[in-house]
Amino acid sequence: MSARRSWSKVTDEAPTHDELLRLVSAAGRVADHSSLRPWRLIELRGTDRERLGRAISKAEGDKGSSSKPLRAPLLIAIVATYSKSEKVPRWEQEAVASGVAHALSLLLDEAGWGVIWRTGHYTRSKAVAKAHGLKKNEELLGWLYVGGKPSRSRLERRKAVDARTHVSRMPKPTKD
Repeated sequence: MSARRSWSKVTDEAPTHDELLRLVSAAGRVADHSSLRPWRLIELRGTDRERLGRAISKAEGDKGSSSKPLRAPLLIAIVATYSKSEKVPRWEQEAVASGVAHALSLLLDEAGWGVIWRTGHYTRSKAVAKAHGLKKNEELLGWLYVGGKPSRSRLERRKAVDARTHVSRMPKPTKD
């Protein structure tokens, strides 16, 4: 995980449907209060990506088709599927869906695939929601763009996180 990075450019290879199912099965093991499984994934390959491109253009008020979805051979749409629950608030259900997406991105990386999680203002547009067949209780959280890792002579490394700047203790109580 410490070597994980986002791959904005990938090759035309992609995991098979069966390989994807195995990885999703593992990613679905994230912590999930009340086991609601408030998520689903949509696999976009081939012409599905072109249909998404048209929906993105429509959402942006443009004619034609956005080439953004063509940047990878496989896009995995991350959908939060909310259930009414007294115990599990909406934000927690979205956190589970995000956790599945992140776990899947790590598993794909570990399996040798290049991955980047892409979002955009159009993820909340009607045209893009309609293209994905979203229901009223669903929201699109973005897409994992997946493909082969290009060979590079020099791999760009991300700067390590200084954990000391992100971890603290609970403050001592103040006198009232």
